[in-house]
Amino acid sequence: MARMPTVPEDHVEPAHPSRVNDYDSLAEAYAVENETGIMNAYYERPAILALAGEVTGRRILDAGCGSGPLFAALRERGAAVSGIDNSTGMLELARRRLGDGADLQVADLRDPLPFPDGAFDDVIASLVLHYLEDWGPTLSEMRRVLRTGGRLIVSVDHPMMVYAQHRLAGRKVSYFGTRNSLEEWTMGGRTVPMSFWHRPLHAMTDAFTAAGFRLAVVSEQQPVPEARELFPDEFRSLATTPSFLFFVLRAD
Repeated sequence: MARMPTVPEDHVEPAHPSRVNDYDSLAEAYAVENETGIMNAYYERPAILALAGEVTGRRILDAGCGSGPLFAALRERGAAVSGIDNSTGMLELARRRLGDGADLQVADLRDPLPFPDGAFDDVIASLVLHYLEDWGPTLSEMRRVLRTGGRLIVSVDHPMMVYAQHRLAGRKVSYFGTRNSLEEWTMGGRTVPMSFWHRPLHAMTDAFTAAGFRLAVVSEQQPVPEARELFPDEFRSLATTPSFLFFVLRAD
């Protein structure tokens, strides 16, 4: 699921300390921000759809589908879409949007995927891999459920953006390390600790190659032009400093 900045609230109900990445608590407020804010609606999601291109008739797994905005967009373009997420709260919202007939399942990307070998033409992992410490088992499962020649389309936090944020905050970190960071997201009257795993570009490409993927595209996208008038300050920032990094990988 996608990233977004903390949204201040007047009233905050602390989350239980053990509930890291608790999207169930944030589901309603998160979905609104995801579907209307510049980071997702006018930047990351249009970039993913542009990289996916013509999808009519393609079988696509939306891995980490959240409340379903990407699922809906792909389905509208003629794809046969399945969605998984580990948040029941987010899947409830997705079900409301997509209808009872949508193929939606609760699944954790750290576990084996509930699909047979070669079930999909494309797997889309939109801003989800940076929640995982070890990409190996997840990427291997994504390769397994893809047909030979299929595509894995990925977006992640841009490693240089993450490194720059740490340095600006006065933290003496190495770009080349794989490290965990914790943030607090506040929205809908709740504050939830969020855990992310950051790694350098070479560690990402090494993991893709080890799982049997061939790198086809590396892309640093910009927000769509419509965002210029809606979010002038954020647009200027994102148009000059990338926040996300995008990949298209082929299953050899």
